[in-house]
Amino acid sequence: MTIRLYDTRAQALRDFVPLAEGKAGLYVCGPTVQSSPHIGHMRSALVYDILRRWLSYRGFAVTLVRNVTDIDDKVLANASEHEEWWALAYRVELEFTAAYRAIGILPPTYEPRATANVPQMHALIQRLIDSGHAYAAADGSGDVYFDVRSWGEYGALSHQSVDDMQDAADADPRGKRDPRDFALWKGRKDGEPDSAAWESPWGPGRPGWHIECSAMSSRYLGPAFDIHGGGLDLRFPHHENELAQSTAAGDAFAGYWVHNGLVHINGQKMSKSLGNSLYAAELLASAHPLVVRYALGQAHYRSTIDYTDRSLAEAAAAVERIEGFLARSARRLEGTRFVSAEVPVIPDDFAEAMDDDLSVPQALAVLHDTVREGNTALDSEDLQTAASARGKVVAMTRVLGIDPLAPEWSASRDPAARAALDALVTRLLDDRQAARAAKDFAVADRVRDELAAAGITIEDTQTGAHWSIDGE
Repeated sequence: MTIRLYDTRAQALRDFVPLAEGKAGLYVCGPTVQSSPHIGHMRSALVYDILRRWLSYRGFAVTLVRNVTDIDDKVLANASEHEEWWALAYRVELEFTAAYRAIGILPPTYEPRATANVPQMHALIQRLIDSGHAYAAADGSGDVYFDVRSWGEYGALSHQSVDDMQDAADADPRGKRDPRDFALWKGRKDGEPDSAAWESPWGPGRPGWHIECSAMSSRYLGPAFDIHGGGLDLRFPHHENELAQSTAAGDAFAGYWVHNGLVHINGQKMSKSLGNSLYAAELLASAHPLVVRYALGQAHYRSTIDYTDRSLAEAAAAVERIEGFLARSARRLEGTRFVSAEVPVIPDDFAEAMDDDLSVPQALAVLHDTVREGNTALDSEDLQTAASARGKVVAMTRVLGIDPLAPEWSASRDPAARAALDALVTRLLDDRQAARAAKDFAVADRVRDELAAAGITIEDTQTGAHWSIDGE
């Protein structure tokens, strides 16, 4: 068993060899809590949730750190006279937490906030100054910059030369030696609240964006750790700058760089200027959270997702096929000697796909092939094969976090409404069965057609009629 991951820095697939046997340290850039989470945030968090689950299945003890950037230019800009910046940051952080939980993303091992790690940032900045890779601005602004030309490896992650890079637009350029130098510490500016400034050796101010992740990853995972993850849009400048400042300070930093693809909406890049941003609340209001998870997790993590009006319907149909087989097989196998054959086993071809750079599309193909095999076996009363298929389907859906039988998904349905609906449909099915017994097939067919028109599917089995809602 060897897991292979595409390393952005190496631009190649690499066998995953952890720093410590049996352990995996994973740092993921979390949200800047300036505004509500959107579909891109959910997709990125889901990618690393699936990676974490697969590493755990393969026997690794995973430590996942996902930070919260709760102080930033945009956080300050979005605050108002009616809401302090720190209140805005915490409110939005709770929105992210709720969105992640809704689609079954496991909580991180640690979730540090930038504001709780300022002393660690001071220490890292001082190391860079002492080693000649950073300098305080000569204009007295209190800004501190990383000197990109002092570090010969700058550009190693994004594979570009310094001369081809865009200017760093994260601080006033007047105090910079080179327009590409980026801010490690930002001196307090007129009009900024006192609560958004910390004392430092260079004057009151706040951290630059990039220094936060270097300090927090080192604090919680050590100066060297296994995997750094995040969206492809973070590769430059954020991750490039993280890599430069950490390695310039003497830290080995991340062994593997993993980046997930972005999300387009109906063929267009999602952006505020186009007005096509799709927020988590809208997405979760449109479909069951399990369907949302399936829709966002089914593509290869490095690919761009093109979300369209059909995406949720197609995902719902796929989830329904899985759930339908699990429900059907459970009913047929109940009380038979074949129940003991329902052993959760991951098929070899599924495992091979997941080991190969987390190839979820190929893994899902194995899952759906197994569902079809199981349904065919049920049709022919081959209960041994049906039980074996059921065990495989349960194992595969569990490791992907899409098991329809898992408590987190059933709990998200309204139990009172479900009970009421069950009572009503069961009464109609009893009427239908009575009509069939009386050979009044016109009435029996009418009941079935009325239920179908309401989106309820009826399955006649040896143990009686059973119903399900289309799309569940």
